[in-house]
Amino acid sequence: MRPYAKLYLTRKGERAARSGHPWVYGEEVTHVDGQYKTGDLVDVLSEKGKYLGTGFANDISKIRVRIISRNANDRFDEAFWQRRVQYALAYRRTVMGEKDFSCCRLIFGDADEMPGLTVDRYNDLLVAQTLCYGMDVVKPVIFKALTDQLRHMGVIIRGIYERNDVRVRELDGMEQYKGWYETPYLPEPGSALTTIDENGILYDVDVENGQKTGFFLDQKYNRLAVAKIAAGHHVLDCFTHTGAFALNAAKGGAASVTAVDISDEAVSMTRENIRRNGLEDKVTAMQANVFDLLTDLADHKNHDYDFIILDPPAFTKSGHTVRNAIRGYKEINLKAMKLLPRGGYLATCSCSHFMRDDLFRSMLADAASDAGVHLRQIEGRQQSPDHPILWNVPETNYLKFYLFQVV
Repeated sequence: MRPYAKLYLTRKGERAARSGHPWVYGEEVTHVDGQYKTGDLVDVLSEKGKYLGTGFANDISKIRVRIISRNANDRFDEAFWQRRVQYALAYRRTVMGEKDFSCCRLIFGDADEMPGLTVDRYNDLLVAQTLCYGMDVVKPVIFKALTDQLRHMGVIIRGIYERNDVRVRELDGMEQYKGWYETPYLPEPGSALTTIDENGILYDVDVENGQKTGFFLDQKYNRLAVAKIAAGHHVLDCFTHTGAFALNAAKGGAASVTAVDISDEAVSMTRENIRRNGLEDKVTAMQANVFDLLTDLADHKNHDYDFIILDPPAFTKSGHTVRNAIRGYKEINLKAMKLLPRGGYLATCSCSHFMRDDLFRSMLADAASDAGVHLRQIEGRQQSPDHPILWNVPETNYLKFYLFQVV
């Protein structure tokens, strides 16, 4: 006899589970056999009682069960989670290589069959975010496995910082907080600052106060794609955050780079990163609203830039606001296309899962038509492979990145 309560699913829920999607929504559960509490493991079954998987239950969340295994023979003990961690680390070391393994995403939620858990490595620090109640329960085992297995690889981690200061946790019945994960095997983490080397550029990362977990790792190789074609160009990097695209463009040989962000704090960080890498003669950081700046440049028929980078924050975080998001994306892309000379270059992105690739491409085509230009695609890219995409879980596919020549 299996020790778990049984949740029976509708045919719609069964189809989703059989397709490999790990989420079971509340309305897809027809009835329950047995008792459980939030965070417990439960079995999910078809209407006819056929086993579909086992996952963490949560009656508070819209997602009633997050499936972690489809093998009825699995035992969810310490060894089970150690294997999951081992698979995740081995994958990153393989696809990222030894150097980039020092600064990458080690665990990417459902893509690593550890739902709601994100763990990023910044050199000697790990930053974790736990958005699933069940994973919050088992995280001590996972964190210990991470530090142990990294140590076996020759990597010494001095601390794990938890960035659980996000409202989404409340939807799963958990409190918000941030701080060091307290454990005897990591007794004195020290400073929340560390230095990373990404693409040969140095950054100071503040895991306590930086956005998300401290840095945006998913654009690592897209920044290299920008650097590859930046030589000799005058670059405008919009929504620069910490200046990463701007610095990569400068390192790639750009004649000049202007990095723009609305946040004073972001501009300050960018200036420090410019100084840290000795690029003061090439890169200038300025505080401005990108929408207003692009409008002002267009009104003054300013054509100082022949390479524009658009890396905005997510304009939509739900399916209900996609239409408004499309208008925002179109506005900045249309203005950029009008500003660029013929033969100029455009890098443009969306980091919202809800802004599907077909919608993003359609928006770009409309913007190009309205601007009276044509787009010659150089590359279409996605997030770096430490953020793997599972084809059966569309939510893992979120970043769109395109490089064009405007002709």
